[in-house]
Amino acid sequence: MSGRSVRVIGVLLCLHPVLRGELAAGQAQADAGSRTVTALRLQPEERINMDGRLDEGAWQRAQAATDFTQADPRNGAPATERTEVRFVFDRDRLYMGVHCFDSEPDRLLGNQMVRDGYLSGDDRFMWTLDPYFNQRTGYFFEINPSGAMGDGLLVPAQGGGGGGLGFGASQNRGWDGIWLARVRRHEQGWSAEIEIPFRTLNFDPRAPAWGANFQRTVRRKNEESLWSGYGRNQGLFNLASAGHLVGITDASQGLGLDVKPYVIGNYIDEPGTGRAPILKGTGGVDFFYNLSPQLKANLTINTDFAQTEVDDRQVNLTRFPLFFPEKRDFFLEGSSSFDFSREPTGNFTAFFSRRIGLDERGRPQRIDHGVKMTGQAGPFDLGILQVRTAPQRDSVGEDFTVLRLKRRFLLQSYVGAIYTRRAERGSGVPARQTIGADFELGTTRFRGSQNLLFSGFYVRTPDGTERGNDAAYGLRLNYPNDLWNARMSYRVVQENYDAAAGFVERTNYRRWNPVVRFGPRPKNHPWIRQVSTEAWIEYLTDTSFRLIGRAFR
Repeated sequence: MSGRSVRVIGVLLCLHPVLRGELAAGQAQADAGSRTVTALRLQPEERINMDGRLDEGAWQRAQAATDFTQADPRNGAPATERTEVRFVFDRDRLYMGVHCFDSEPDRLLGNQMVRDGYLSGDDRFMWTLDPYFNQRTGYFFEINPSGAMGDGLLVPAQGGGGGGLGFGASQNRGWDGIWLARVRRHEQGWSAEIEIPFRTLNFDPRAPAWGANFQRTVRRKNEESLWSGYGRNQGLFNLASAGHLVGITDASQGLGLDVKPYVIGNYIDEPGTGRAPILKGTGGVDFFYNLSPQLKANLTINTDFAQTEVDDRQVNLTRFPLFFPEKRDFFLEGSSSFDFSREPTGNFTAFFSRRIGLDERGRPQRIDHGVKMTGQAGPFDLGILQVRTAPQRDSVGEDFTVLRLKRRFLLQSYVGAIYTRRAERGSGVPARQTIGADFELGTTRFRGSQNLLFSGFYVRTPDGTERGNDAAYGLRLNYPNDLWNARMSYRVVQENYDAAAGFVERTNYRRWNPVVRFGPRPKNHPWIRQVSTEAWIEYLTDTSFRLIGRAFR
């Protein structure tokens, strides 16, 4: 047995008692320690007038989620301003009523008005929903006192740390859901009425509850308070520390079919020139169909991405390619189903959807048609994708196939497999394929309340020859906590690894990357909340252990 195998088995044995108790501890917390709010079903004749006033009788009957606790600046102390959150629903829509009381309403800050603009400089109210109740994926929403709205998908964080306060999920803000918010300022603070159609969300109708959590920012005090999970190692994006939203039954997603057609054309006529008028145009359509509340199918024909926002500008001073996040709607929907051991820095992943629509020279290719199915089936996460691109100038069209399967177990762990195929039609060139497996073992209850994550992957790109050296593999151990935040990652990419439908900065290297951060918090200091010191090392060799580079900070 190799030394590497012994090290891996040793880590697994150390984690075994932690993971063995994970399910029981999680169930005990769900039964005894989690906060709960009950949604009230509207009477058939009742309606919610979306004006932000919360003056309907249903809001008075609904249970309020209140008693928020500070995460900052006085962790564990009651929030200085009262917040109340209520839920009512009918068959088609979920409504939220939010009342943010404020002792100084004339000092509310709400300067941001851009959709999906970051509201961190304003007073704001944020919330997460976990409709699958799996503590892994969900939805994020936020508003400010001026009615600005933001949203995003919550996907498992790569590298073990989410945004905001603590461990957990990270945001994909390229998603724009269909929902409505109306906000009103008044002498007691500000209030909001929010309408979220059930068809906007994927959910499990058999789940005993939805995960839900709320966070309020009072900017003039730099105060952050949460309904649940206010601990330093928790936070809004740690879905395992969320509360429970119960009482939602008999919710409908309607027909479950959305159709988005488009037509683009132009007409040119130059009278007196003798030239015939020119009419050019094209069209296409996207279909989105909910096979079940947990599985969604997408079909696209002659896809147009004209509405996609432009990429953020990046300056590249290296010889390596840049990683740009996906922003196209067709690929964003259910994108977490295809994630495969992606590093937080984005410099390695077995599947990268931005490769679809570009040939090997980086020239755009039009997408003829594509079909995709994503979602959950029992304990499995599924992702299936088939896309065909059209020939462009001197480039041939290509076919892309991606199959991704993950088996969830315990509360925050999984084992998975992936297969990708990229083939040029009619060229006689063999298809380029990828096959791999990965795992993740995670807990938020290591040593009682600490976060710990151990993950790894192995992937090959066989081409039918005996060339060999076509694999990539890696291990990552993360301890992402407030006082100590540490990780150790090890990755190898062999010289013949060919990321046909993935992304890799370079090949033929080994990379060691230990990071340790120490962040103590002075007690009761009026200006300093935390002082952080970090040691970061990157050590690179080729696969024969010859030094390529090293960096320290």
